[in-house]
Amino acid sequence: MLQRTAVSPIFSSTSSPLLLMAIARRIPLMSFIQHSYHTLHRPSILSCHHPDHRPLARPVKFSSRRAEFCSLVSSAASRIHESSSTVATRVSGRETKAQRRAARNSPEGQLRVKIDMCSKSGDLTEALRLYDEACRDGIPVTQHLYNVLLYLCSSSNAGSFSDLGLKRGFEIFQQMVIDKIDPNEATFTNAARLAAGLEDPDMAFDLVKQMKNFDIPPKLRSYGPALFGYCEKEMADKAYEVYVHMNETGVVAEEAEISALLKVSAGAEKGDRVYEMIHRLRAMVRQVAESTMEIIEDWFKSEGGGKIGLGKWDERRVREGVVKGGGGWHGQGWLGDGPWRVTRTQVDEEGVCQCCGEKLVCIDIDPRETEHFARSLSSLACKKEVKSDFIRFQEWLRRHGPFDAVVDGANISLINQQHFNFHQLNNVVNKLREMSPSKRFPLIILHKSRVTGGPAQHPKNQALLERWKNSGALYATPPGSNDDWYWLYAAVSFKGLLVTNDEMRDHLFQLLGTSFFPRWKEKHQVQFSTCIMWHV
Repeated sequence: MLQRTAVSPIFSSTSSPLLLMAIARRIPLMSFIQHSYHTLHRPSILSCHHPDHRPLARPVKFSSRRAEFCSLVSSAASRIHESSSTVATRVSGRETKAQRRAARNSPEGQLRVKIDMCSKSGDLTEALRLYDEACRDGIPVTQHLYNVLLYLCSSSNAGSFSDLGLKRGFEIFQQMVIDKIDPNEATFTNAARLAAGLEDPDMAFDLVKQMKNFDIPPKLRSYGPALFGYCEKEMADKAYEVYVHMNETGVVAEEAEISALLKVSAGAEKGDRVYEMIHRLRAMVRQVAESTMEIIEDWFKSEGGGKIGLGKWDERRVREGVVKGGGGWHGQGWLGDGPWRVTRTQVDEEGVCQCCGEKLVCIDIDPRETEHFARSLSSLACKKEVKSDFIRFQEWLRRHGPFDAVVDGANISLINQQHFNFHQLNNVVNKLREMSPSKRFPLIILHKSRVTGGPAQHPKNQALLERWKNSGALYATPPGSNDDWYWLYAAVSFKGLLVTNDEMRDHLFQLLGTSFFPRWKEKHQVQFSTCIMWHV
């Protein structure tokens, strides 16, 4: 826990939860790749100062996506690598089984299989040998193969393999530009990783910025090379520029990125930034890793941490801030001055800290926020789904609701199972009904294919489905729909529990773009686990 020598109980009770969270190791989506090469200057994004690198005779740049790219179909005359048989196959429209078989057995198809195998085994040397052989034999290299090769080159960060990966990586990247292969997000991300290998975060950041010219939205991994590169070099202001750019493009930082920003902010003694990042962690991360915990502890133990803070503050404003913030924080900055007292402690089942005796505050969610989120979710779902289908679902909810809990039927039925298990789903449904104050069935969301085919055709499972349907507790989402929208909207609308092991991290949930969603999950998501019991 944290305490200052002259701190009020308000600060202790509202600030300690972050450091009292259970420790859980998590693998970050992106880690900074350290290499031993340094660039002296950076005249263009394609410059490389490795002594073995052979620069192009003239600068090469990607042209805008709006320009007329030479596609694999139409550019047979102008491309170095393209066979007439491949073009004929691609132009023909829908391929037959024979055409697909021929494509797999073609030199291009065999090359893809072999290089994909190299990617799985991490064999850069063999992948480069296959690439060089393909160039000599005139076999076309597609966008996919270029990206795989760039990935292997950017991932080789040990000794001589690092030398080879950096040297050949930029050569392959330049050749991809020369061949006018349309880049995608993976292309830019792998090129940024190569820049990180040269310890050039400026180049990595420039590459991310160029993605906008191609209408390519960056992903979280796209920013990793630049952000972690700046943080490693202790270039705090540059790291903040990357963070601002992430926010502008709607990319949400996770623990690894926030932790890196927190560390560089602490090292630069930027107290306001440390405060911002700690509260970002509070809002976005359910459990911090040990490494993140150590960064936080080091800050509060440091001389710089002891210099930051207000000796006097308006207690009324602090109390109002606590209420406005939902009970968990006041948002008034650092309160108190002087050195902090940092102690690791435990919290009992009642939420009481064993060090200071204060009880942790339960952070409530503002009902207005929930209603606003439900409206935003409905609007977004109607854009992504067939609007009439989703409106029909909303009308069904009004007739059959409310529900105390919503079950992601497919997710629960497949946990630790090789096949769709209705028995497992039924056990969860019955337990939720038993726990429900109204003793109602929870709402079960299943895709239509799950209620008509496969295991659903078994008589026992048919009886279960009929029982749920007659009770108004089963909704089958229409063909072609994404059932995630349905169970999430229902759970948010009814302010009930959502039973799913889905971590809700994919693109659909990133579209929500709000800090409310992680807090809502913390309060409403219930996860499910199974155990095997042996009888002797």
